[in-house]
Amino acid sequence: MKEKELIEDVVNFFEKNIFMPHIETSLKKHSRLKAYNINPIVVKYLSKVLDDKYSPEGVAKALYYPRVLGTSINTSFGTRIQDMFVELGIAEGSLIKGMDIEFIDRVDNRKKWCQLKSGPNTINSEDVAPLIRKFTDTINLARTNKALKGISNTDFIVGVLYGEEPELSMHYKKINETHPVIIGEDFWYRITGFEDFYKHLVVALHKCIESLNTKEFFQKGCDDLACEIKNSPLFRF
Repeated sequence: MKEKELIEDVVNFFEKNIFMPHIETSLKKHSRLKAYNINPIVVKYLSKVLDDKYSPEGVAKALYYPRVLGTSINTSFGTRIQDMFVELGIAEGSLIKGMDIEFIDRVDNRKKWCQLKSGPNTINSEDVAPLIRKFTDTINLARTNKALKGISNTDFIVGVLYGEEPELSMHYKKINETHPVIIGEDFWYRITGFEDFYKHLVVALHKCIESLNTKEFFQKGCDDLACEIKNSPLFRF
């Protein structure tokens, strides 16, 4: 497949499976009061911060904004990207527990077993040791039963979808001492075989985003939620 065609496929996947579902979910699910577990003290404070008073509109903003602008889109991004690589034939789903995908590295032509991460800070300190241990146990098992002849530590990698190497957290740098952490442009080059794929993909995604019809959708969802809050017995204004 040519680079341009693959970029179009990735962009179409983003639009169909990440962007549009996010808009739809924001309007249908996150605009409903039952979608939230509410801390009454915190939400009252946040309403004051956002709306300068305790009001249905302020409470709606306190609930709706972080859900739609943060956790909702980030969660769907992480879960769907793995599916994208497999569905578009860029990689295969891994049969090894704990690994997300498998692919032939276009730089060294070796097979890689990869755990995917979104960005350069998306891992906690307590995740480091278990991840390294999981990689090590799998490699030792493979060497014992000769299932993966010639396998090495560098064949088990962490693939970080965006960012640059200097941005990697200390947790990723610790992992990189044992297993390569491949980030951003280098990762996309290795998995697609196109050296400037990441740069061209970012440009194409920006064009796609500019063309999306998002007029008033965000405000509508927040207004719908505020209306429910106003009529709910949970609140007194």
